[in-house]
Amino acid sequence: MKGHSGTSDETGCRDGLWEHVYHPERLTVFHPCLTITGTIVDASSGRRHDGVRKEKDGDTHGWLDVDPEYKHLLSAGNESDEEGNLVFEIVCNWSPSQPSAISACSSDYSNAVKLPPVGTHVAITGTYVQDENHARWMEIHPVSKIAIVP
Repeated sequence: MKGHSGTSDETGCRDGLWEHVYHPERLTVFHPCLTITGTIVDASSGRRHDGVRKEKDGDTHGWLDVDPEYKHLLSAGNESDEEGNLVFEIVCNWSPSQPSAISACSSDYSNAVKLPPVGTHVAITGTYVQDENHARWMEIHPVSKIAIVP
């Protein structure tokens, strides 16, 4: 998996976002700043209108059905646990209820990333990581920006 990448965009990632990732050691960085295109799909099984899971750490847990040229960025964990989708997490999108994450989402921080609706084709930019705490799926975490693309 290492050495594979999409479009590098070193200047597209926001400095300081890692300060708002709780327990960052659980994420292995494969690329510090990557832009990947695909379509936002429902990760909430229809439970939320925005299609993302509201995580206890304050982050979104969304799914991107990546365009064909980015399929190589998925792992077996994405296939087995995330229905073949790339996970993306917008940090501190709401107030965390998980005690270990509260300090990462300080009261003076407000995430400016806007989430387009399910079904929108987008370019997501952020750090490309592997989540070591779950099925070792791949993620864009933290997300720096989401842009709607044709």
